[in-house]
Amino acid sequence: MTARIILLVTSPRLPAGLLTAAAWDALRAYPVFAAAESEQAAVLRQSGVPVTVIDPDPSLVIDALGDREAVVWLAGPAGDQDFARQLGLRLTRSPELAELELMYGSWDPPGARLLDAVAVLDRLVSPGGDPWKRAQNHRTLAPYLLEEAYEAYDAIETGDLAALREELGDVLLQVVLHARLAEELPDGAAWGIDDVAGGLVDKMVRRNPHVFAGAEVADIEEITDNWERIKKAEKSRDSVLDGIALSQPALALAAKILQRVERAGLDVPLPAGDELGPALLRLVAEARAAGADAEAEVRRAALDYAEQVRSTERIGVRSAEPKIVGPAE
Repeated sequence: MTARIILLVTSPRLPAGLLTAAAWDALRAYPVFAAAESEQAAVLRQSGVPVTVIDPDPSLVIDALGDREAVVWLAGPAGDQDFARQLGLRLTRSPELAELELMYGSWDPPGARLLDAVAVLDRLVSPGGDPWKRAQNHRTLAPYLLEEAYEAYDAIETGDLAALREELGDVLLQVVLHARLAEELPDGAAWGIDDVAGGLVDKMVRRNPHVFAGAEVADIEEITDNWERIKKAEKSRDSVLDGIALSQPALALAAKILQRVERAGLDVPLPAGDELGPALLRLVAEARAAGADAEAEVRRAALDYAEQVRSTERIGVRSAEPKIVGPAE
């Protein structure tokens, strides 16, 4: 039977010692080596598994194998890819020495890189981090939150999915940064990213009983009605307009107010008069009745006009170029 060198790879984002049964069986059955001390190695020792630190040299590991059935190489947090590559090449040239077996003792769950984002922002805002970020507060960062959201919207409008991925990362940066700064609030007022995520999870579970509580729904309209009913019970609001973001663009704000009035079944006449404001509000109402988004339509028209302006500028630049003449002229 060919001897084995088991390359055990684990996720640095999960608690040390949280491993598969197969990984624990291998760790208890065979000698364990590693290139450096780590939290994983410390936990293994506490559990009665000796871990020997040696240089990451393929020859040393092969020598340590000797007549044994197998040895385990405990990869570090970065995976020890260079060592694994060198060892793989050595065993490819001399397959009689041993075979290399890759074993995943644990792996990243979905969303694991969010932990990295939290760790990076914590480093940047902590003492010794980035002075600019440490000097910010929720109010100074507010314009950037809007800006990044608009840039993500632009990527959606243009259908640029690669740009959308990047812009959503910038939006996430704002969320994590705001949450990290909130940890510095006075005692009793402080909160962090886990509070943000926990509140989101609780809200989604409460407001989607058709998914999490077995509630029967006939269609999407009933799902929306349930959402609004549960939201109303949670917020205990005095008006159907409570909770509307008043700082959003005016056309979007008008559409949201009209939507709330319609959903509540209220009969409130639109303002009359020839003034620009009431006239625009009536246009938004007409757009909603036609199934159009006034904000998006004006935005699209403005962008089309902007392209016409650029086209005119380009033509103007070309016509204004100096005429090159020859000596005879």
